[in-house]
Amino acid sequence: MKTSRRQFLLLGVSAGSALVLTRAAFADTANTISETDPKAQAVGYKADASRVDKAKFPGYAAGQTCGNCSLFQGKANDAYGGCTLFGDKQVDARGWCSSYSNI
Repeated sequence: MKTSRRQFLLLGVSAGSALVLTRAAFADTANTISETDPKAQAVGYKADASRVDKAKFPGYAAGQTCGNCSLFQGKANDAYGGCTLFGDKQVDARGWCSSYSNI
């Protein structure tokens, strides 16, 4: 089967786009803070707010997440974003910590 120049170029563009999308998705999670990180443990960070120990953190209220915290540096629809508490590490937008603020 002979491939035309046009088909070859389209195939190259499609493959390149797939690589870019894969790298972007990987970048979202490559630099996330772990719940076991000492800084994260100090503030009770959980990547999933539904797993917060409500007895240990009575200040937690349903609906509070990193994504709607004033310290979150991502956009409203970002899955991960920066947090002023953790420097260059990103947090899960569905997460929560005891420093949550909606001010």
